[in-house]
Amino acid sequence: MEETPVSQKMTKIDLINSLERISSEIPNRILKLEGFLREKNQKEQLEIIIFRGYSSSTTHPIEIDSEKKVIALTYRITNFKLYKAPLTGTEENFIRENQNSLYFLNQKNWI
Repeated sequence: MEETPVSQKMTKIDLINSLERISSEIPNRILKLEGFLREKNQKEQLEIIIFRGYSSSTTHPIEIDSEKKVIALTYRITNFKLYKAPLTGTEENFIRENQNSLYFLNQKNWI
């Protein structure tokens, strides 16, 4: 899978916190972020779920203090998947997928 290059805009915003703000306004959507983080020169899978304005990681501990970055380590998000909540375990909940890190910063793309 090809990695999404980080644009210069991304260095000025906190992607996850921005997505949490949008998520809090659209409570019937779940956004799954997939990627990796680098720890000791090794890639480790990273998965973060954003729902109703809150992030949860299924793979790593995350920071719950809103004043801090959710993930303090160096990470790269390579894929984003949007689902309709609540999840039922079937494919009918899946809405769309995108690898562009800026795509879901547009709230219209959550509908």
